[in-house]
Order: sequence, then C-alpha cells, then structure tokens
Amino acid sequence: MLQPVGLERKDRKPSKRSGLGRSNIELNANFDERAVVHAAQIPWKPSPMAGVDRRMLDRIGDEVARATSIVRYAPGSHFSAHTHTGGEEFLVLEGVFQDEHGDFPTGTYVRNPPTSSHTPGSEPGCTIFVKLWQFDMQDRHQMRVDTNTTDYENVDNGVKRLALYRDDREEVCVEKWKAGSEISLDTSGGFEALVLEGEFIESGETFATHSWLRLPKGGSSIAVAGANGARVWIKRNHLQEEPIAPAA
Repeated sequence: MLQPVGLERKDRKPSKRSGLGRSNIELNANFDERAVVHAAQIPWKPSPMAGVDRRMLDRIGDEVARATSIVRYAPGSHFSAHTHTGGEEFLVLEGVFQDEHGDFPTGTYVRNPPTSSHTPGSEPGCTIFVKLWQFDMQDRHQMRVDTNTTDYENVDNGVKRLALYRDDREEVCVEKWKAGSEISLDTSGGFEALVLEGEFIESGETFATHSWLRLPKGGSSIAVAGANGARVWIKRNHLQEEPIAPAA
C-alpha cells in the first residue's frame, strides 16, 4: 500500500554530515560510498536494555542516533517508554514485536513518524530491521502494512514488487527476484537493500539473508538473483539530500 496511495566497519574520518561531538559513533557514515554489512556474520552487541541486542549497519550518533540496525529482543524483554523525535521505520524479520499499539508479527512493516511514542518489547521474542532519525521532520503519517497478505505487482525482468510507502523523498518496497534474473538497480537518488530470503550477487559480492547494501546516489548497478531467487527489502531515492543526524 502506498501513502494515501562485508563486515562491520567504522569510518574513522570525521563526518561533515553529522555535526556531532567526538564521542559519537560513525559507522558507514560516508553516504557517497558503497556500504556493505553481512549482518549474519557479525556478533550481536548489547544495547543499554537487558535482553535487547543489535547489529549496527550504519550510524551517526551515540544512543540518540541516525541509525540503521538489526535489533533482537529476547523473550520477555522490553525497552523503556520513549518518543521517536526523528521517527522510526521497521520491518519485523522474525517473531512478534509488541507495544501498546498492538502485536506486529513477522512480515509487518511499520512507520512511526516524528513525535510518536511507545513502549516496545516482545513476550515471545523477535528480530526487527529498524531505521531511526530518517524521516521528514514534518511527517505525521503513521502506518503499518502486513506484507504477508498484501499482493505483489508484476513488474518486468523477473521482478514482483510490493509497494510499502512513497512520498517526494523516498520509495520503500519489497521485491521478489526470480532465480537467475539480472536486475537493474536505479541508484540515481540512492539505493538500499536488505536480503530477507535467498541471495543475489552485486559487484562480484554475494548477499545472503540479512546482508545489507547501500549504494550512493548517481549511476547504476546490476544484481543477479541466486539459484533460489531473492526476496529483498528496498529503499530508493532517499539519499538525494544530505543526511541529517540528531543534535548531540
């Protein structure tokens, strides 16, 4: 549904985009470069809340950060109540994510806009892919999509697409790529992908489940779906403007 329609590495150079103090984390913080994390190959790192661990994909900031992560909630774990000043977008990868607004099973895509608040947790446990502080600060559109029950549209060249969200700043979708298909990746406004199932090859590198790829704006690339195809979460056109991180 549309609106009303590698291994972990740290960029050691100071980021001119962040405007943050020297104590803040900068991970894959140069948005003019190709960035890769094969998340399944790196260790989980504990968050400040017991039972909640994460694999960081990109980050500018400390605990308040512009961040892309895979987060794992152990059964019965919870985060304290908080407001998402810069917005939160997530996709449930495994289990059931929960807060006072409901239960969100595997395959649920959620956008919580700036100023929204909740107390997240999971009694059965869950894993989510989450992006923080990456919204238009005036956005107030809250939404959820069950990707298990929403129809995919046939596109071309072995691609089926499930549109999740679109506005003037970005397009978010899940795509199914037929085995062996060559997929042209439009990176004119930036491109980002997380493998949900299967695998693909891009620039000679294999991306398996929970591998993450971010390509800078401009140019293009080709992905080749693996022998069993691929199901991929995708965001496009979101790097047209300079990324803005929260103030320290």
